[in-house]
Amino acid sequence: MKWTNDRSDNVDDRRGSGGGGGMLVGGGLGTIIIAAIVFFLGGDPSAILQNSATSSPQQTEQRQLSKEELNIREFVRMLTKENEETWANVFNQNGIQFRSAKVVLFESTTSSGCGTAQSEMGPFYCPADQTIYMDMSFFNELQQKFGAKVGQFTVAYVLGHEYGHHIQNLLGTLDKVHQLSQRGSETQANQISVANELQADFYAGLWAKQTDSREKFLEPGDIQEAMSAAAAVGDDNIQKRGQGYVNQESFTHGSSAQREEWFMKGYNTGDIRQGDTFSALLK
Repeated sequence: MKWTNDRSDNVDDRRGSGGGGGMLVGGGLGTIIIAAIVFFLGGDPSAILQNSATSSPQQTEQRQLSKEELNIREFVRMLTKENEETWANVFNQNGIQFRSAKVVLFESTTSSGCGTAQSEMGPFYCPADQTIYMDMSFFNELQQKFGAKVGQFTVAYVLGHEYGHHIQNLLGTLDKVHQLSQRGSETQANQISVANELQADFYAGLWAKQTDSREKFLEPGDIQEAMSAAAAVGDDNIQKRGQGYVNQESFTHGSSAQREEWFMKGYNTGDIRQGDTFSALLK
């Protein structure tokens, strides 16, 4: 993908800063939302719930960031700005007020509005502080453990997916999802979670389409990278690799085919009105 000249000031790079991640007190709605539906990889929800208890911060030594790490920061700043520009335009076209999300780059652990962020969780969005948390080591895991072809647009897809959760938060979708998931069975809650995650994939595809229309930043192979990442983090792929079999009723993020389908629907239509995954899946 081609780099644009835009950069966002809403990126907080905490790598190399030392101090570790201080724990926050209590759980609350934000913690519950993340534990239930927002984790990109569908990790163990008990991790963030347990770590929302009070604890003393860990201390680590400060270090200078490498040239590669500084380059990653600039890349994420560029992607963040392109998300801001595209979504501000979409919201303006629909008469809705837009607010930018913040993006935090960290390593190992850091504090968040939803408890302690850990690299094991994968990238996630915290509604409580409207912030996306990303440990870039996730992309090594994505390639080594889940078989994704990782390139620059893989990062763009993942950030676009998490920014999609921010869009859901601004539109009130996350609140509705939380309310609905409390009313039914575990199976119904999982179905709601799948619809929620697939909509975030749709928004990532929509972002790619509209940003390319404005900036012409896509290159051959970029969309294929996104498809590879989407397939890698499908629930069926993760379950096959982790436990050797697939249990569709326990899906929380959607199958590989579903994740590819909804990203491509967002990319092919570029129309936010086409992203109603809830009506499509919860029949």
